[in-house]
Amino acid sequence: MPNASPPMPTPAELEILRVLWHRGPSTVREVQTALDAASTGYTTILKQLQLMHEKALVTRDESRRAHVYAAGVDASITQRQLVDDLVDRAFGGATDKLVLRALSSERVTPEELSAIRALLDELDDED
Repeated sequence: MPNASPPMPTPAELEILRVLWHRGPSTVREVQTALDAASTGYTTILKQLQLMHEKALVTRDESRRAHVYAAGVDASITQRQLVDDLVDRAFGGATDKLVLRALSSERVTPEELSAIRALLDELDDED
């Protein structure tokens, strides 16, 4: 029976996925440049992408000399997985505790608070 959800990406895989979500399909060299990973090395990123391909986190177009990789998972699905995992591991499944912790952060801007209020109003209207 196939797994319905893609595997959880590692932190290194998530960095690469962010590049692919932002840039779109890219070669290994383009991913390396976008990561500003001169110290990481081409072969390390290539190997990571090959492993990600085996896990279906990325797709690979082999029609050109330089293979082109693309995200094989949607950003919103991956974000949902990561949030669900965080809620379970750090907050014992209590979503409200995660939200309260996030909102008490000094990193929340007035614009973000306004967007959150609008979302809450929208959710209230659906009830």
